[in-house]
Amino acid sequence: MARKSGSRMAAMAIMGVVALGPSPIWAQAQPDAASDIVVTGARSKLSNWRQAETTHVVILGDGSEAELARLARNLEWLHFLLSSLMGRGANDDDRIKIRITMIGEVAQFEAMDLRNVRWQQGPFNDLFRIGRYYDPRRDGAYMATTRVDQRVVIEHSPVNANSVRSLLGSMASASSDPAMKAGLENVIGNIDALGGMQGPGGPGVTFGENAIEVSAESLLYAGYAQHFLLTYFPAAYPRWYLDGFGQIFSSFVVDGDKGIEFGRAPSGATAVMDEFGAFPVKDVLNDAYLTRKPSDTRWTPIHAWMLTHFLLFSDTRRPQLNRYLSARARGEDADTAAAIFGDQAQLVGELKAYFAARKPYVKVTYDGTKIEQPIVRRLRESEAAFVKGRLELGARVVIPPAPSADAEPAVAKAMNKARDEALDHRTRWLNGLRRDATRWPGELQAQLLLAEAECRSGNAVECLAAAKRAEAIAPADIRAIVWKANAMVLQAAALAPSERKPLLAEARQLIVKANQTDHDAIGPLLAYFDSFARTGEAPSVNAILALQTALDEAPASPETRLELAQALAQGGQGAMARSVILPVAVGAYDSPERPVARTLLDRIAASKVSSGHGD
Repeated sequence: MARKSGSRMAAMAIMGVVALGPSPIWAQAQPDAASDIVVTGARSKLSNWRQAETTHVVILGDGSEAELARLARNLEWLHFLLSSLMGRGANDDDRIKIRITMIGEVAQFEAMDLRNVRWQQGPFNDLFRIGRYYDPRRDGAYMATTRVDQRVVIEHSPVNANSVRSLLGSMASASSDPAMKAGLENVIGNIDALGGMQGPGGPGVTFGENAIEVSAESLLYAGYAQHFLLTYFPAAYPRWYLDGFGQIFSSFVVDGDKGIEFGRAPSGATAVMDEFGAFPVKDVLNDAYLTRKPSDTRWTPIHAWMLTHFLLFSDTRRPQLNRYLSARARGEDADTAAAIFGDQAQLVGELKAYFAARKPYVKVTYDGTKIEQPIVRRLRESEAAFVKGRLELGARVVIPPAPSADAEPAVAKAMNKARDEALDHRTRWLNGLRRDATRWPGELQAQLLLAEAECRSGNAVECLAAAKRAEAIAPADIRAIVWKANAMVLQAAALAPSERKPLLAEARQLIVKANQTDHDAIGPLLAYFDSFARTGEAPSVNAILALQTALDEAPASPETRLELAQALAQGGQGAMARSVILPVAVGAYDSPERPVARTLLDRIAASKVSSGHGD
């Protein structure tokens, strides 16, 4: 489905008017732009990876076609449900589709080391380290999890297979009854046989162990529910609410074409609550729990589900929850917002009663034929080779800052260590992408990914070379044009101000060309703004409008929010800048942009007071 909006079309129509006409540099550059590029290589074989696409989701996985198609369609069901519940149209929106990758094994997922730098859970007790990755990037959100269910052991017993075997062996030796002795020896043999039936690395036979299964589907649906809120209703949510909201929809079920249901208790809810007990509600509502170490806290995803489920399904408490969330969204401090719930001892009492009672859930009957069937295709081996690399990009290009000159020695040492490790990871990752791009010289995705990785790492020459290779493979692909322009902007930024103008003009011509080719693409919008920001120029009205349109397409991106808020504040639009930056400055997640966002928020407040417009 085409994604067009009046604001985007207006933004780029204006950009086209103010853009420079073809310069002599542009005219000379075109005939031989890729004259030094030679692309060879046959098309690769089909892989075991597939891609399913719907109106709102692109999901990739190395499982069966039927399973991938079912999950993609279920996510469309979930999108429809959430849209209906929250009073918005389910179709015809401008948001960029989320890209979800389902990794086949937990070990493979963990080996990718996908650091969640712009999304966090909990902090939950250490036992609940559930593997999921979410990255709200400038060009759209990415999510990844495994295709296999994950197991959480919430209680261990000192009894194990060896101790049971030893005890039974002693009883067999001491028994004078041949039949009993034979029976005990048979049981011992069965213990060993059962252990041998487990796969490599399996947990073995367990005794007295209390464990719950966290299904891959529940992680998928919980993650999408959170993404939906952050994308279609962006605000400064408290983290506990986003965690709980996701958990409520983790039990989402599609009953064929008959209907859908949600809101049931997650698997193992009673066992977890019995084992971990109550958690101080006050510390949750005022965010005090966020400072606890995961090893010290007894806060779990089930607690988040319990609190959110109670508040959402209670006719008396739901209005309070709405006022609380509105207060947090306005930037009021957590203690002030928490006071909206009144006597918290009474709230705790109601929660305890709720835990013991039967809990409501919702089942909706709907004509399933109205939910679209996904388009599924198999990826070629050359395409599949870069699925993980594109996922890893978000974690690899973010480098922690260097310590300030006045930092404490211990703090400086820790910051330098984190920075050095990130730089080392990025270097090794880039070298791997370069090798793979050389292996698949005719694969467009390989060259595009490498161009983006090089540009976002500040390597202008390497980025330009990769972009040219991509352009030679697909001359009409605007992504190649945009990364070529981005590389030129980086090169221009390295020149003296008096020398950069011709190269910068050429880069902007390329960006406008890409936009005129595809008005829906977000790449030209971001590149146009970056052509000002990276060269130290004050962004033009058109550049700010382009960035605003890009944020409309990917509202969850902290990077875009910070960039837009800074530009608006610089232009004297403090109130608008404040509304844009609040989700980053005081929202749920500790992103790399948060410290700068908070400083900007304080500066806006100080400016408001000094101008006599304070509250």
